[in-house]
Amino acid sequence: MGGGGVLRIGTRSSPMAMAQAEHVAGLMRAQWVVREVEIVPYTTSGDRWAGSLAELGGKGVFVKEIDRAQLAGEVDVVVHCLKDMPGDEPLPEGLEITAYLPRDDVHDAVVTADGTKLRDLPKGARVGTSSVRRTAQLKALRRDLTVVPVRGNANSRLAELDAGEFDALLLAAAGLRRIGLHGRITEALPTTSMIPAVGAGVLALQCRTGDAESVEAVAGLDHALTRACATAERAMLRVLRGHCASPIAGHCAPKDDGLALHAAVFSPAGDVVLEAFENGLAHTPDWVGEAAANTLLDQGARALIDAIPHP
Repeated sequence: MGGGGVLRIGTRSSPMAMAQAEHVAGLMRAQWVVREVEIVPYTTSGDRWAGSLAELGGKGVFVKEIDRAQLAGEVDVVVHCLKDMPGDEPLPEGLEITAYLPRDDVHDAVVTADGTKLRDLPKGARVGTSSVRRTAQLKALRRDLTVVPVRGNANSRLAELDAGEFDALLLAAAGLRRIGLHGRITEALPTTSMIPAVGAGVLALQCRTGDAESVEAVAGLDHALTRACATAERAMLRVLRGHCASPIAGHCAPKDDGLALHAAVFSPAGDVVLEAFENGLAHTPDWVGEAAANTLLDQGARALIDAIPHP
């Protein structure tokens, strides 16, 4: 805990990340009367890098530098988008996810300047995304479209769209909602045809293990069902041992009294799709994720993943 009882929240400095941190700070302030909450922004190497994230080691570049700051005691709680947290490796020693906020919208959204939907885009239309997961599924849906890599925060991407650099963008519906731009969404793609990212729509609150005051402050925000679904998805990813260039998707949702996980591995071109559907109990989410992963491995997922070039 910072000096004077101030709880310091660490986050990336992008507009979306700051909006997410402000949301968490609001929840904190609603819990306490006397404690002050301070947001500490960081600009990571991933935010500064204009090239492919794979060259820097994948999405983990957005979280690892802030993790180091947290371990050094610079901040008490870190707000991460769960989908940005590597799922194929453990958290750094000394850190834990103390709370998962209730899940937001998991859909991938198509955004066009003139309201044209995905099915109506002309042949060869330029669609901006740097996600290998989205790219593979887009190619499976519309092989005639041209996928163009795009980096930068959502605001800069939308500016490029409006300037005519792209005919369409694929963005996270939850992210657009968090920065007040939900109205820009042309259509939300069904999760059956565009399976979400592991951890989509989930904000994870991370504390130092043993920091009893911060852990106690955050623990009350944990949403048990979101934790179970996220745990199943990340267990699947952990067993698959995917890398930053492997298109892997996973969406777990409540079903009856349990969980239902839809998981998939794709070839980069979208011409090979391996899918698994696994149901299980809410109190055994690791089993659900591991079972789905093993089904995918039985179908040849290991060879598919290992054949994809990556740094």
